[in-house]
Amino acid sequence: MRVLIAVLLPISVIGFAPSSQSQSPRRVSSSTIKLQENATTPSPSLAQSFLNFALESPLWKHVMVPQARRKMQKTAESNGIEWARGYEWLSQHVDKTRILPLDNIPSYYQKPFHAYEDGNLSWQAAMELELASASVGARNVPLEKQNGEEAFRRLFEDSLKKAGAYVPKGSKVVDLGCGTGISTRRLAQNWPEASELIGIDMSPYFVEVGKLLLSLQPKSTNEGGPWVSTITNDNRVSLFVGDIEDTGLSNIDICQLQFVAHELPPAPARKIVDEAFRMLKPGGQFWMCEMDFEAPAYAAQRANPLLFSLIRATEPYLDDYADSAAALRRYIADKFSITTVVAATGRHFALVATKGNEECIDDEPGVLNDLRFGLDGSYLKEDTHLKVWEDKRDEK
Repeated sequence: MRVLIAVLLPISVIGFAPSSQSQSPRRVSSSTIKLQENATTPSPSLAQSFLNFALESPLWKHVMVPQARRKMQKTAESNGIEWARGYEWLSQHVDKTRILPLDNIPSYYQKPFHAYEDGNLSWQAAMELELASASVGARNVPLEKQNGEEAFRRLFEDSLKKAGAYVPKGSKVVDLGCGTGISTRRLAQNWPEASELIGIDMSPYFVEVGKLLLSLQPKSTNEGGPWVSTITNDNRVSLFVGDIEDTGLSNIDICQLQFVAHELPPAPARKIVDEAFRMLKPGGQFWMCEMDFEAPAYAAQRANPLLFSLIRATEPYLDDYADSAAALRRYIADKFSITTVVAATGRHFALVATKGNEECIDDEPGVLNDLRFGLDGSYLKEDTHLKVWEDKRDEK
């Protein structure tokens, strides 16, 4: 560990040349941009290469990865999120000795994610997903403490509406990479107009726990229950195991991809966009919510390899995503008729892309409305995220 720190500390002091996106972020306000084709992905800098080498070290995995997980748990408990209690309650309903079938799992999905050696393909990852999600919410909106996730997700929901999101009455909505169904349940809660909401995830463990939570319908600890949120079963919601690159679905009104792209290599991310475009009706919408490495807060963290290593340690494709996110947005805009991107938080964006009417020649693809930055180049959302070393924030 000392050797790795000795390698990384000088880099963190002198900084490094980030990708071309980090050096010169595209800052556009309320303008319509015609997109260029064949955007290239920048090659890693020397410091990034050192970081990647360090993160592959077994010592780093045995030290930094557990530390990252402990940080999430400490944040949770410091903000009134009862991680241990929630996990113990859910454990009473899950047979963790049962091994679920893992058929046709792509190699990129079998990487260790989020401090779990088996990544998303384990009971522990599935059982702790909603606990960790609550902790992430508390880190992003710290003054809300145990209600941080509610506030965090509401920021995205409001931002999607600002970008033009709407759900026609009787709509079929698909939630790609739904995890245990947090985002699918919120879609049902926020859009009563929808007639059917389908969540799809590659992990059978996530889907199994998601279905279990729907059947158990726990109350939140705020309401005297054992869980981090109150869950009400909604017969419009269904969760399935499947490959979101090839769903077999069609005639869909809304397709959502929330907090998934940063966990993917660039090629699968583009295939998922292709699949969303294919399944959508003309006039249907694709919604995406993600980390924004053009936001000053994330750009600054990535510019310091030592600090960036704290999140990169549990996210194997984060560098790939950071380098290719702008190109992915361009790829989306080239396929869809109109694409709008807005700042959702001080570190995240929300995107709404509408599929054109194929019979209308005016619906020419390739236009992006980028509303993340003001006329002065400032990011339009304040960063409220905790500092790396903080677990909570009490001051108003």
